[in-house]
Amino acid sequence: MKRPQPSKSLALCIVLLVVHFLSSAQASAPADTYIRSQRLGITFIGSPEHPADDARYQRALELGAGWNRWPLYWNHVETQPGVFDWTAADRAVRDDIAHGLRTDAILLGMPEFRRDEGRIAGLNAPIYSDGTDTYREDKTLNPENYWADFVRRALERYRPGGALAQEMGWTAGEGIRVWEIWNEPDFALFWSGSISDYARLLKVAYIVAHSIDPQAQIMFGGLIFNSEDGTNYLARVLAVLENDPLRAENNWYMDIVAVHNYNYAWRSGWLVRWVRETLEAYGLTRPIWLNETGAPVWDDYPGPTWAQTPEERVLRVTQQQQAWFLVQSAAYAWSEGADVIFYHQLYDDCGNQAPGTDFAPYDGENAGDAFGLFRNEAHALCFSQHPQPGSARPAAHAFRLLAQVFANLPFRSVAMLDMPDGSTGVLFDLGTRTVRVLWNQTLTDIKVMLPAQTAQAVLLVSDGRFVLGAARQETRLVYEVNLPAAVVDDFPFLNIGDVVGIGGAPSILIEGTPP
Repeated sequence: MKRPQPSKSLALCIVLLVVHFLSSAQASAPADTYIRSQRLGITFIGSPEHPADDARYQRALELGAGWNRWPLYWNHVETQPGVFDWTAADRAVRDDIAHGLRTDAILLGMPEFRRDEGRIAGLNAPIYSDGTDTYREDKTLNPENYWADFVRRALERYRPGGALAQEMGWTAGEGIRVWEIWNEPDFALFWSGSISDYARLLKVAYIVAHSIDPQAQIMFGGLIFNSEDGTNYLARVLAVLENDPLRAENNWYMDIVAVHNYNYAWRSGWLVRWVRETLEAYGLTRPIWLNETGAPVWDDYPGPTWAQTPEERVLRVTQQQQAWFLVQSAAYAWSEGADVIFYHQLYDDCGNQAPGTDFAPYDGENAGDAFGLFRNEAHALCFSQHPQPGSARPAAHAFRLLAQVFANLPFRSVAMLDMPDGSTGVLFDLGTRTVRVLWNQTLTDIKVMLPAQTAQAVLLVSDGRFVLGAARQETRLVYEVNLPAAVVDDFPFLNIGDVVGIGGAPSILIEGTPP
């Protein structure tokens, strides 16, 4: 069997060659030159279970990430009843702060001795010792509500000004402010309790967290909305909270709502919109984050590089499609009002496979999850045998491109463009520059004409970075942009009329001050 060759880097990003961050794992820029985009994050840069060294953080910073997301497992912290070991979590928090990253910390997991069958023991016990859930400064927590106790301890230790901040001498604001309450509670793999149980989990966390840090941001755990019956989990939780007499004074127990989406770029925007409209039905508005999005590849180790049929490649894509997905997923989500977007994940690590899973590349039999912006290093716990260990996939360039183009500039407005059939475009007004992100959703090349506001623009396309002059068409100036065809991806859950889940290579047209 012919050995597959590594695919070429996403050509969108020739502009990024000036960064040359791939020339050496040790290559670094001065810390004050990092973008640290506040609307872009990466999952699992480091975590308590898998500490990241400086080189790993360096990779994330060079891509422009501003956020890290990782789980803080209750069962890994409370090792015996009343005995808490924060050592591993301390390191993860210190590392994020040391590298100037903000943290989305997920509170989840339960110790076996705090389990009541599939539920958390004591969750429905009153939060406070006086038998109520109403906070007052002179009240003490009810020792029988074990979840409340864990949330309290986590906040007291890691909030800005908390115990760890004091130990480290951190400045004001350094610490964790965003606390995600569980991961994918609408997925039985993660949450086995009822709808009412999750509503209670959220309520207890919100009241306790805000009593300790009024500026804490409590996030409704990232939702995947993948139930076969189309159940809207968020709506069902809101229906429970609607009958809670304390909901109004406690912001309905949520400051942010998060969603997750993989493989089908359009769905990223649709989920953000669905959450927004669900909240609006209850008279609510909240920031919405897409804090997991990505697509695993099949044409690179540890994916099934030997795959020949759509069945063998189902829900996997090529390396270039992975990069295209990242740009399109972000554009769709931002167009519907998403605040922050996290790519999953920095390296392949172990994916959804057991720790220690490893095999030789291209063996024609074994496969793992290749989600990473970077391939695993040779010393990795899993999938350690890539012939180019630690090297970047095209998606790494795509992430860096998003960070460069959008940086930390505020969105003055975002709108879907009126485009010819088969093409999609999103317009971003960033004040100093106007950005149009364009792509083709058909299997045939398309040429589009776009109205010009200026005499020339920067065009980032498959062949690199060009200065594009506007052409006169009758009484107006236009830009002509060629949008390359999409590649068949065999995604099985498409809307009627869609032929692919991921469009072709995106083109980015920039008027005004270029990045």
